[in-house]
Amino acid sequence: MENEIISASQEKIEKTIEALEKKFATVRAGRANPSSLDGVMVEYYGSMTPLKQLTTISVPEGNQLLIKPFDKSCLAAIEKAIVAANLGYNPSNDGETIRIIIPALTEERRKELTKQVKAMSEEGKVSIRNIRRETLEKLEKEELPEDVEKGLEKEVQDLVNLYNKKIDDMLKEKEQDLLTV
Repeated sequence: MENEIISASQEKIEKTIEALEKKFATVRAGRANPSSLDGVMVEYYGSMTPLKQLTTISVPEGNQLLIKPFDKSCLAAIEKAIVAANLGYNPSNDGETIRIIIPALTEERRKELTKQVKAMSEEGKVSIRNIRRETLEKLEKEELPEDVEKGLEKEVQDLVNLYNKKIDDMLKEKEQDLLTV
């Protein structure tokens, strides 16, 4: 039973790490990255639809995104959604596709993005601490012998430390990516 509680906690922590990796991918580092548009929702026939369900997004050049919609009638709505997403992109519509030239990041914008990434990593760590707290509460309810409970608490803490280090490593890598000109 105790091992089930700990393995369930590890799964939750791994999902937290995956979510954090996805969030990090949306922060652009001066290069064209289709995943930077993952959060863009387009109003399509009265309902909000993710951009990637309506289009194919490619990278023809290192600093350019090419968005080709399946239905050309929604070009204006896509353009409007990209601007509304406030990603710092200025889309240009040629009637068939939308091109986005990724502007070079200024030093100020790089520092701002670094702060965003730090905040995201801190959210991930808080989430892991909450999972640890829940796990320890579950173990306490099991009414185990004290030495077994202490051993399991140490195991949970080791798990938390391991994943917090992983988050720190991910943060360092992303910061380096952002600050590299």
